Amino acid sequence: MRHYLKPINSLLPVLLTALVLDGCEHVDKPKQASLAMLTENAARYDKTQVTTRGIVRRFEAPLHYWIEDEDLHRVEVFPHDRVALFLDETVLVEGHFRFSYSEGRRLTLTKIKRE
Repeated sequence: MRHYLKPINSLLPVLLTALVLDGCEHVDKPKQASLAMLTENAARYDKTQVTTRGIVRRFEAPLHYWIEDEDLHRVEVFPHDRVALFLDETVLVEGHFRFSYSEGRRLTLTKIKRE
């Protein structure tokens, strides 16, 4: 009976590698969305990874940072210490977008760079 296990044992590493690689292909790429799209259709993008661009702004009390476009579509950006370095600059951001009626539109950064 053990002679049947040898082919299975030798295939196990190959099968595990194939499963891992197959899983990697299903990682969602960030959705590109303008700030207008994120503000007008916030619920549609809730809990998704997005890429967008805007100018970094801040308000002091309570301290918070957001990005906005020329039409004042806004999304708050976290963490504050990462986005603060880009105040008044146009940036391209990637992150996890969340929307709720109580907390508004929020993006937690995974990437940020100057445009």
